[in-house]
Amino acid sequence: MRLDRLNEMEQYVLDRGTASLEELCRRFDVSLNTVRRDLADLLERGRLKKVYGGVSAEARQPSVIPLSERALRNDAAKQAIGRLAAALVGDGMSVFLDSGSTTMRILPHLAEKRNVTVITHSLTALCEAAKYPDLHVIALGGLYNPSTSSFVGSNTLGDLGRMTMDLAFLAATGVTLERGLTNTTYFEAEVKQAVARQNQNLVLIADHSKFGGNALLTFCGFERLAAIVTDEPLPQAYQAAADGFGIRVITPE
Repeated sequence: MRLDRLNEMEQYVLDRGTASLEELCRRFDVSLNTVRRDLADLLERGRLKKVYGGVSAEARQPSVIPLSERALRNDAAKQAIGRLAAALVGDGMSVFLDSGSTTMRILPHLAEKRNVTVITHSLTALCEAAKYPDLHVIALGGLYNPSTSSFVGSNTLGDLGRMTMDLAFLAATGVTLERGLTNTTYFEAEVKQAVARQNQNLVLIADHSKFGGNALLTFCGFERLAAIVTDEPLPQAYQAAADGFGIRVITPE
């Protein structure tokens, strides 16, 4: 599908730094006119720029930290967040688990409940969920993204478009009041945005380091959240905003 080609073409240029029109025609087996139309759309995303004879990456965005490395950071905080987040889930509920190193900390606590359905595009979460046979697990397929250990693309979005969940647990690279929840990679932000658009009960799970941080792509407004689960009290401005929007803030005692 065209969306998959656009995503792959953008990543191809980002990985190499630059690409000519002829190179993209050969790589994606499409005509020059098709490449030009695709690039017109990709240029609007802001990650590529036009150069003579082709396109190049804009100033390189911060690379995605591998999931294996992120999993080791703030481990105690993530364990606490996972336990508190799971307490929001009741028997018989369906929940979406985002990709990320914190979301999989929820799963051991969900396994203690009855008839819970977990929907996820995260391979890491799927592997963890497989340890608990009493969980009902729905895997969202798509193109595998090794940097985030998750599946993305049109198949993932198509599956999500047919589903609504009782709760959706979302992770973010950064959170600000002005831009809301942000993420570094286009593919992941696309999935997160689809979940946020389709569902009402959105729960942000993020440790204290994410507040005030900013990434390239906004996928959800702060005001859309139903709850925030974090490891420390929010900064004063964020707490005031949460109170104003009726967002429940949950932290360890």
